[in-house]
Amino acid sequence: MANLRIQEGDDGVVFTAKIVPGSSRTTVSGILDGMVKIKVSAQPEKGKANRRLVEFLAKKLGVKKKEVEVISGHTSPLKKVRVAGISAEMLLEGLFGGGNLG
Repeated sequence: MANLRIQEGDDGVVFTAKIVPGSSRTTVSGILDGMVKIKVSAQPEKGKANRRLVEFLAKKLGVKKKEVEVISGHTSPLKKVRVAGISAEMLLEGLFGGGNLG
């Protein structure tokens, strides 16, 4: 899938996301340099964009919010995200609907 880098472990997956805050709506907008590019409809202040990202991913991937964690990049547009309880295949299906972006 267009060189998307996903680390898969027994407890879930870790991937890098490029976040574009302040968009009109929250959506996955593709893959950029091995990262998932996500537009977020929240401003990057006081953790609002991070919270919106976690809510969006939880809903999109069908997991609870507590299963989604920003593990690094809290104040950066580049974030490492861990999602517990899913596989790389489930991540791709949830984010891209199984379609191939490359």
